Amino acid sequence: MSDSIQRVAIVTGGSRGIGRAISIRLADDGFAVVVNFVGGTAAAAETVEAITAAGGRAIAVQADVADDGAVAAMFDRAERELGGIDVVVNSAGRLALSTIADQDLDALDALHRTNIRGTFVVAQQAARRLREGGTFVGMSTSVVGTQFPAYGAYAASKSAVEGMTLILAKELRGRDVTANVVAPGPTGTDLFLEGKTQEQIDTLAKIAPLERLGTPEDVAGVVAFLASADGHWVNGQTIRANGGMV
Repeated sequence: MSDSIQRVAIVTGGSRGIGRAISIRLADDGFAVVVNFVGGTAAAAETVEAITAAGGRAIAVQADVADDGAVAAMFDRAERELGGIDVVVNSAGRLALSTIADQDLDALDALHRTNIRGTFVVAQQAARRLREGGTFVGMSTSVVGTQFPAYGAYAASKSAVEGMTLILAKELRGRDVTANVVAPGPTGTDLFLEGKTQEQIDTLAKIAPLERLGTPEDVAGVVAFLASADGHWVNGQTIRANGGMV
């Protein structure tokens, strides 16, 4: 691919939290970015404005990641308006905290629709459309390893993300396309902070040896590495971006 062709990234859930930080970081690294969102048009517009104000190129595209038709249309638009697709980051996700004994099954189904089906739908389009040298990044959670109580449904969904993504890496043999997973630890986003007391937040912040919460920018830096030429030899891996939390 010619160096004169701008690389293009799709970031699902790209308007808020970790997804927003990833969108902005990839734009800073020279990508044209599709900022995907399902609700919150204003947040998506603000993210696009932040990118374009800094001299980058971005468009906001609404699509439910679990809706295969909407996701295919988003990929169509990226190819039509931006010229192709080089990086896909599936940052869209849903969280529902409950013990397994008390888990509402409708909430479980909604969570799995976004986190499992949504990841699968986005990965499917990525597998079909990523250009040579491309990258797919799925988002998991370090809770898969730490196994905190009340995260049973969420950890189950993210275990599925890890499994399917690492299989995808093998299925992409011969394409020069990588597939990896980034699994953040506690990160200071609205999704993480919602419903927690300050005491709970402080306790979680002390678990990692670095003794702080992660920031969305910490996670975005790991994703940016995987999307770069320097990170292209990393393939079929889950990277725990959590400050050393075990």
